Amino acid sequence: MTTPLRFPAERAASPALAERVYAQVKQALFAFELLPGERFSENTVAELTGASRTPVREALTRLAREGFLTVQNRSGWRVNDLDFALFDQLYDVRTIVELAAIDRLTAQIDPLGIIELAALWQVPPPDRLSEGSAVFLLDEQFHSQLVAGTGNLELQRIHTGVTERIRIVRQLDFTESDRIEATYTEHAAIIKAIAQHRASEAKRLMHSHIELSRLSVQKISLHRLYEAREKSRAAQTAPRFDSTPATGGFRSPPLEPLLEKPIGGTCHESS
Repeated sequence: MTTPLRFPAERAASPALAERVYAQVKQALFAFELLPGERFSENTVAELTGASRTPVREALTRLAREGFLTVQNRSGWRVNDLDFALFDQLYDVRTIVELAAIDRLTAQIDPLGIIELAALWQVPPPDRLSEGSAVFLLDEQFHSQLVAGTGNLELQRIHTGVTERIRIVRQLDFTESDRIEATYTEHAAIIKAIAQHRASEAKRLMHSHIELSRLSVQKISLHRLYEAREKSRAAQTAPRFDSTPATGGFRSPPLEPLLEKPIGGTCHESS
């Protein structure tokens, strides 16, 4: 792997520790410290976290259910490839849900939650947040609150599931300052259109907003993967996540840079 993971040694009740291990491994996935195609063992995670095998297995199984990992033989785990064809489909579902939400919000006399959202997003540049992770959390809140404003619990359930599955790439949209500025501008325009009950305009703005984000995260994802692989090649002698092939903890041979591959379809790692 690119950089040895560092987890604080801590022992606690299994449910709490399983949640902590889940969060730490997921963060490693999101930061590309664990690359697509990476293999590792439960034993290694247990040693690094100070957790027993049971909470580790619970955490990794949860990540597998969410589509991030695949369990392999002899307690080995593999990081799944980034499947941009799947992400495109998920972005399509997200678009459908959010456009439906706008129809329902603009039909309301006083669209639920719009005043609160306006206070966060319709602000002058000096008052805007610039730290990417903070803006990312606010962005998720923005889109979730629009859907919640419909009062349709099934729409919310679908939207929450899609949001979770695209988070690994979507959070990268907030690593560049121009995308943060664009998010503020686009959100403010969408809120204004909804508040004025201009459904067609609000949906046009939202569709463009989501599409620009989708294209941006694909480009940034490929670039980040390329950087991570280059860093890995430059640190071949550094300690690895797990050097025991019998448990699946080995790195696959270096690939050609992903930036040379077309966007769209699965980003494959040989194994």
